[in-house]
Order: sequence, then structure tokens, then C-alpha cells
Amino acid sequence: MHLIISCSIGFRKILPPLLLIIALFGLPATFGYLEERPPVYLEAKVGSYVILNCPVDFPKNDPIPYVLHWNKDNRPVFTLYDGKLNPYETFIGRVTLLNNDMVYGKASLNLTSIRESDNGWYECKVIFPNRVPNKRNNGTWFHISVLGGTLLKIPPVNQTVMEGDPAFFHCMAQNPETMFIEWYKDNVSLLQMYDLLHRSNFGPDGSLTINPTQMSDLGFFKCEVRNTMNDTQDATAFLNVQYKAKVIYAPKEVYLPFGEPAVLDCHFRSNPPLTNLRWEKDGFLFDPYNVQGVFYKRNGSIYFEKVDDSHAGRYSCTPYNDLGTDGPSPSINVIVQRPPVIVMKPKLLYVTKIGGTVEMHCDAKDRDGTHTPPISWIKKDGSLLPHPHGRYQQNGGNLTIEDIVESDRGIYACQATNEAATISADAEIMIENVSPRAPYNLTGNSSDTAITLRWAPGYIRQYLEYIIWYRLAEAPEWRTFKVSNKHVLEATITNLQPAKEYEFMVLCQDNYGDGMFSKAFRYFTKPKEFEQPETFQDTLLQFNQIGSPINLTIEKRNNNYEARWQPPELGLDQLRYYILRWWIEPQHKLHGSVSTPDVTYVLDDLDEDELYTFQVFAVSTTNYTSGSNEVEIYMYPYRRVKVITVSGVLILLVCLAVISSLLYMKRNRIKKLREAENVKI
Repeated sequence: MHLIISCSIGFRKILPPLLLIIALFGLPATFGYLEERPPVYLEAKVGSYVILNCPVDFPKNDPIPYVLHWNKDNRPVFTLYDGKLNPYETFIGRVTLLNNDMVYGKASLNLTSIRESDNGWYECKVIFPNRVPNKRNNGTWFHISVLGGTLLKIPPVNQTVMEGDPAFFHCMAQNPETMFIEWYKDNVSLLQMYDLLHRSNFGPDGSLTINPTQMSDLGFFKCEVRNTMNDTQDATAFLNVQYKAKVIYAPKEVYLPFGEPAVLDCHFRSNPPLTNLRWEKDGFLFDPYNVQGVFYKRNGSIYFEKVDDSHAGRYSCTPYNDLGTDGPSPSINVIVQRPPVIVMKPKLLYVTKIGGTVEMHCDAKDRDGTHTPPISWIKKDGSLLPHPHGRYQQNGGNLTIEDIVESDRGIYACQATNEAATISADAEIMIENVSPRAPYNLTGNSSDTAITLRWAPGYIRQYLEYIIWYRLAEAPEWRTFKVSNKHVLEATITNLQPAKEYEFMVLCQDNYGDGMFSKAFRYFTKPKEFEQPETFQDTLLQFNQIGSPINLTIEKRNNNYEARWQPPELGLDQLRYYILRWWIEPQHKLHGSVSTPDVTYVLDDLDEDELYTFQVFAVSTTNYTSGSNEVEIYMYPYRRVKVITVSGVLILLVCLAVISSLLYMKRNRIKKLREAENVKI
């Protein structure tokens, strides 16, 4: 009897630790089946958005027709039947079904422009009309608690209108009699935008009506509510003004330089994005793909590799988008003209002293010899020449500077210009006993593993050496690269990491020692090589930009965390990949960065007991990047707690084993004593 009681008590003591071990290590346990999903509690601020994630449980995981009902407090919000979406009353324009999203369930809902009246219970109900029974384990209850509605009652909603149609935005304050409402476009008060203000009407409840709309109205509109205590609350909505692709400017004449490369532009605007662009020459279709040495640029312009007389003519361009075209451009008369040529160049270097005089000679003619083109002088660092009535004068193409001062040193350019082109010749003024200037105007071009750097010299010498200092933008140490050719003002740095930002400085050295560093210059390597476009449509696709990824979330999956987001709504067909980055806060130190083509990524290298900020970027085929919302998450020290808990359970089990052993030894000792007493008797 005593033994049975002890075992029962021991099992009751061991059972909770065993259950804890099952929970910690994920051991299978069948303790029942939940027929209903628990309710989900969400919070949202007035003017923000919230996603109601509702998965659909298809029979045998085979998609079949279904009817979706979303209800709020037993009143309809949104229905999906036979492929038709039907929002109700105040939810029109604010609800979007996420049935094609890879992250959320097929019945999930995105509710935007949250207002106070959205507070309450929501039910997601899925019905299969062609099956008996027509309901399965589908549907979820949600409760939305609307926060921060002390001033703003109804926020504005995103609008998409055609150009010329009116646009209307709500903005209702809690107490219009004691509160003031002001509207902004792209963070600029409408009171400062006179053209837009002339077309705007403000309602007594704070609403805004724009009539008629223009393509320049596209942007973010913010309404700000302010009370007598100077407290404020605001909400923002986006106005998308769509119109046919249209030409906004076309010059009557364009001069192209004979024997030189040139570009013929088509100046257009388009929303939705451009889908096609047609060029005509002298009334006939002009297809650059059929003309040797002529190419399409990414924005639809025509690039002439080497201009000749056959390229002259009357051109026109017609842009198209999904809405059509507003018509062709006016005729552009393209004239091929010979560029000027410099017949007398200034010396490369003029050495003088403070207070001295320098005279630099320059002359030019047109190549056809008809007349002399205008000649001007500039300083290549962008600074101004001395005052013309003071220390310098220009006689024809010759420039004379008197009473030289330290600021006169540097590189000058003699420029000859006609309608076709501008050509130049450089000269440097060096002042004795004055230190040289640093290189400037750094530019770059990159591949996935290399960056080509170009710069303008701060001064000209016969013996010069350039050294490139470079590093990863977030790295503390610098590396150096010596340019082997002393007469080349460019260098290619190789063996770089793809999709990384690098920082550069150029140091110039002469026989007298080091000069000065250029200003720091930053440039990205490309993520990977991509194919050049073969058709004009491919060229246009590369030209388009891309929207931001939306609804970034970080959720715990098994033993790791998983980042999920939705693809951008704009330019999804231009997406190349995503870049996910995360920082440790509050230092905002970059902890990790990955590239992925998917909308999910498993994070397996996060440190516990740290606060992280996450952001995902969409990268287009033109390397245009657009960032999502930022998400903060604290890494709870699960492993530490798990180790402590497991250690405690193991200690408990060891104690139980020791106690059991002692009881067993005591029982054997009692048994032997009884047997000894029986032998004596």
C-alpha cells in the first residue's frame, strides 16, 4: 500500500515536468483538436491601416469556388461572390482583398484610412456553396481597437482619378467648431500653392475638393487638425492622377554635331507608365533597330553613335500607355552641322607669382570656315572669373588676368560654341609657393564586382601620381590603389562585393609631396549582371521605377524568426529582387543585409536580448530602390530561459531518481531485517 501511494505521488510530481519538456522540444502530443480559431486582437491609429489575416481551409487542400463574407458587428463590410468584390457604405475605397498574396490567407483584408467608427468586432466567414456541409473550419474573429482619435474623426482616403475629374478627400474633426484644419501637399501648405489653391474648395467639415485635377496634382495630401491647446493630429492620403501619355515639350529645331555622338529626346509625361513610343522621320516610321549606329535609350530617346548627313530630317514622337496617347509631338527639324574647331590652344600650364600677370591665347573657327564662333572662358571648378572691369579682360579669344591673387589659381577652359556643339581647351594657372588643389567632380560607373572612378584634376603637372583610397561604406579601414598611368584620370577598382556601397577619395601627388584629398564620394556596386534589352519594350521596362514593399512583418516560426512582406503595388514587373536589412538599436548599427527574390526570409543569426529594426527594399531592373515601412522587434532570450528551465527539470529528475534509489535501498534493508528476525525465531 505504501509503495503504490509513493508511486502515484511520484508520477504526479513528474507529470508537469514531462509536459514542460514536450512543450519545449516540440514532442508530438494529441490532446484534442481545436474546432474554432481564437479571436485576434489588433490595434490601429486613426489614418493608418490594418491587415486582417484570414486563411481559407480548402477540402483536401484543393481550391474550389467559395463565397467570402466580411462582417462588422453583424453588418456586411465586404463580399466576394463569383469573382466580384462588393464593399459596403463607408468601406468603399478603403478595403482591398489580399487573395493573391503569398504571405496572407486568400480571405485576408487590408483596411486602410482607419477611422474611429472602425472600432469593433469583425468576422471572416467562408462558405463553399457546392458542398455539403458548406462550412468547414473556416473563419476568424478579429477585434480592432482604434487609437489616437482625440482630434481626427474621419481621415482622408487614397484616390485615383482621371485628369480633369474632381478629387475629394474627407477630413472630419471631432469638434469642427473649436478645431482648425489645414491641408498640405507633399508637406507644403496649400496656401502657398496658388494654382492648386485656386482649384480647391474646402468644405465646412474640413473636406477638400480639387476640381479640375491636373497631372501635377499627383502626390500625398495631408490634413492636420489643431485644437485650441495647439495639439495636432494628421492623416495622409495619396492622389493618383492618371492621363494618356502626352508630349509636354518639343523644340522646333535641334542641331546635331557631325561626326560626334548625339541624342534626340522625346519630352513626355505618362501615368500609367509608358508602354510604347513611336518615332517618325519625314512622315515614315523610324525604327532605330533597322538603322546602323542608331539606338533607343532607356527613356525612349534616340541615340546616334556617330552623326552623319543622313540623320537630318523632320522627326516626331508619339508616346503610349494603357490609356492611349494624347497625340504626336510637333515636328522637330533636325539639322546636322559641323562643330567648331580650336585653331590656337592655350598652353597647358602658366606659372606666375602673386601680383603677376597672365595672358592666355585661344582662337577657333567653324569647320566649314564661314565664320568664327563665340569664344568664352570659364573656371572648371565653378568659381567666377575676376570682375571684368577690374583685373581681367578678354580680347577676342585671349584672356588676360592682372594682379594675380591666390584664388586665381586653378584650371581654366577656353570654350568655342555653335548650334551643334561646344568644344574646349584647358589651361592651368599655377602660383609659386602655393599648395595645389585637390581633384574634384568625382563620378562613377559600376558592375557587380567593380567600380570605375573618374575625376577632374585640381591642377596640371608633368609628373603626377593619383592614389585611390576606398573602403566599404560601413567599414573603418581604408585600402589604397595606385593609378599606373599618370595621364589617365580614371581607375577601375575590382574584387568588390555585389550590391554594396563603397566610399572613395582621390589623392594627387607630385615631386614635392602629397596634395589634398578630394571630397568623399560614394557609389554602389550592382547586385548582378543583367542582360541588355533586345526590344524597345524591354528598354521601357528598364526605365520605369518601382514602388515600396508593403506590410513588412517579423514573426516567430519554429525556432527562428521569419520576415514577410507584400510585393510593391507599382512596377512589380520591374522587380529584380529584394534587399532585407536589419540594425541593432539604439546604436542603429547595421547587423545584417541579404538579397532574395522571395517575399519571405528566415532569420537565423539574430542575437537574443537585443532590439532590432528591420526594413526591406525593392530593387528594379534599373537599380532604383524603394524602402518599406520599418519594424522594431525585441529578441526575447528564449534559449537562456529554455536552458534554465531544462536544467531545473533535469535537476528535479535527478532528485527524484536519488529519492527513488534511497527508498528502494531502505525497502531492501527492511526486508533483510525481517528475514533475519524470522530466521532467529
